[in-house]
Amino acid sequence: VQEEKIFAGKVLRLHVCTMEGAEWLEEVPEDTTVEKLKERCLKHCVPGSLEDPKTVTHHKLIHATSEKVLTDTKTVLEENIQDRDILLLIKKRAPPPLPKMADVSAEEKRKQEQKAPDKDAILKATANLPSRNVDRTVAHHNMRDFQTELRKILVSLIEVAQKLLALNPDAVELFKKANAMLDEDEEDRVDEIALRQLTEMGFPESRAVKALRLNHMSVTQAMEWLIEHADDPTVDAPLPGQTPSEVTAEAGASSAEAAAGPSSEAGGEEAKDELTEIFKKIRRKREFRPDPRAVIALMEMGFDEKEVVDALRVNNNQQNAACEWLLGDRKPSPEDLDKGIDTNSPLFQAILENPVVQLGLTNPKTLLAFEDMLENPLNSTQWMNDPETGPVMLQISRIFQTLNRT
Repeated sequence: VQEEKIFAGKVLRLHVCTMEGAEWLEEVPEDTTVEKLKERCLKHCVPGSLEDPKTVTHHKLIHATSEKVLTDTKTVLEENIQDRDILLLIKKRAPPPLPKMADVSAEEKRKQEQKAPDKDAILKATANLPSRNVDRTVAHHNMRDFQTELRKILVSLIEVAQKLLALNPDAVELFKKANAMLDEDEEDRVDEIALRQLTEMGFPESRAVKALRLNHMSVTQAMEWLIEHADDPTVDAPLPGQTPSEVTAEAGASSAEAAAGPSSEAGGEEAKDELTEIFKKIRRKREFRPDPRAVIALMEMGFDEKEVVDALRVNNNQQNAACEWLLGDRKPSPEDLDKGIDTNSPLFQAILENPVVQLGLTNPKTLLAFEDMLENPLNSTQWMNDPETGPVMLQISRIFQTLNRT
């Protein structure tokens, strides 16, 4: 008795089929590799084909029940093939031929022909056409100039409005009311329901307030921020631009003003000084408030907090624009934002001579609107839609556009 027959594994009888309809029975030991089984099948259905070494690799065996392609290097046992299983012998699909160089060149040429023309090609093709409409580049430039000039106009108009309002005998009372309106500004409020939800979860109140302000009063995002920064040593630090000393100082100033009422015996000079202090207080409350998220993101890049706040102020709290400003020539500078327009210029004279503007400058709300737009340009839409300040802003815009065309 031969040794290999004594120690041979279990013999399996397998049904093999081809796509052409041929069918037969193969008997193989369970330790036979799939590649050897495939060779036996090819000898049975395609005699003489094994002379080409690629024939074996161009065929594959598939287990009919599991639809699994059998691996050549594994044995029949490893592939978990059972007695009387059905296998399919299939020729592999030939890969698509590589495109010819001529076809590739033709395809690239077709894509180039379909490609949209660039700016130089458009200018070259339209160089001889008569100009009918205003150049969009010029229009965009004029719009940008208006935004720049508007800030200068507001700076100068604020000075004029303060002088006019100081002549009003009721100016002190008017501005005390305006100051009280600013104390009720919604931007500084924290959603009490959201704050209570976070504190009931066990978060400290001061930390919850900070999280809500950073996440625009979203409870879910604030909770995620609190969990993420639970071990952060700076988690209780005040937001950039808001320090405890400033908060305390502002609170002290408010309480001092509440305690010191207007004296009936105060002269005109004292009333003027009081009005000046109210102007300063209103201006301080309208100071630019940088976006805390943008400040943190830019400071993580290595920039100093002061220069980050300056960058955000110059660029209206736009983080990407502020980053470009910090990396560029830093023009305009923060100091340029406080410069007014030439008071002897035709533009400023035309604005002051407008009756709607003249009437608006005697309204304390107009001054508050100018202050707000000066420090928070994104709030301009709010004041443009206001029934009291909207007509004034509309006249300023019209006068600028009219003089800019001449």
